[in-house]
Amino acid sequence: MTNTLPRRGLGELDVPAIGLGAMVLSPGMYGEIDDERGVAAIQATIEAGGTFVDTSDAYGDDGHNERLVGRAIRDRRDEITVATKFGLKLADGAEEHPLKVGFAFEELLVNAEPKYIQGYAESSLRNLGTEVIDLYYLHFPDPQVPIEDSVGAMAELVADGKVRYLGVSNVTPSELRRAHAVHPIAAVQTEWSMWRPIDPELLEVARELGIGVVPWSPLGAGFLTGTVQQVGADDFRSNAPRFDSESLKANNASYAALQALAADLGITRSQLALAWLLHQDAAVVPIPGSRTPAHIVENLAAAEITLHADTLARIDAVLARLEPVGATLLQDVR
Repeated sequence: MTNTLPRRGLGELDVPAIGLGAMVLSPGMYGEIDDERGVAAIQATIEAGGTFVDTSDAYGDDGHNERLVGRAIRDRRDEITVATKFGLKLADGAEEHPLKVGFAFEELLVNAEPKYIQGYAESSLRNLGTEVIDLYYLHFPDPQVPIEDSVGAMAELVADGKVRYLGVSNVTPSELRRAHAVHPIAAVQTEWSMWRPIDPELLEVARELGIGVVPWSPLGAGFLTGTVQQVGADDFRSNAPRFDSESLKANNASYAALQALAADLGITRSQLALAWLLHQDAAVVPIPGSRTPAHIVENLAAAEITLHADTLARIDAVLARLEPVGATLLQDVR
């Protein structure tokens, strides 16, 4: 029997307070992994109440991550809220639009022209083995396409019954406001964790417009678990300066200060990081990724943790003294 978690609203979309970021379940993200293990991780998440699963058509080769999610939820589709994204996996013949993002790869190649968006969605529907996508995100705004045009085409998917709710990811506050003016946006996805603060203006705009915030990499790409001592060459994180050997050593030393806080509360460092995020706003729904069922259950249990005001003040005082060394994977959207 599936457990239940506290619920939260992403706009009008009701979801568990913590979901699963499925990106880590495809090979080449956090090292090698097989499909059986990936399916087991998703199913363990569902059993533990994490019935909100986030993927993208760009994760893994040839839609691998979406197909993996589709396989895992095939017999339980009605229980699951599925989110996916488009714009990074270009349609055949689509022009490559470089997006400067200020991280190890320097730029991403995107295309969110309206004429391709229905095709992107139909491909994701096939990969997921479903008739409707619950939450459909623009993965990155296209620098050569007004966001109003992309969202307008996404809105047609809602009118056609192929998508239930719309989201945008990795946008500026202005882009979020402009997108919402075209069609209600349920969620904005952005990097946010104890070692990567959210843009305060983005959070302010989301609150004003009633848009939920979905932090990606809420555990700092695994760093905030306190267990990452090195990453291999086949690990996506090896591209981030924050994870090179010297930076990682320095960061582990400074962030060890979180261990005492977690120990005092009788929780793990992962749970501390997730509970802290949940206490930042009632419409925050983090999506940690994990491959291990025990860690997944541990992460989801953070939804039940209450941090009192004095505890939050202690945490914030510690975080104010910490300055991470090196850039994250996506240091700047523009």
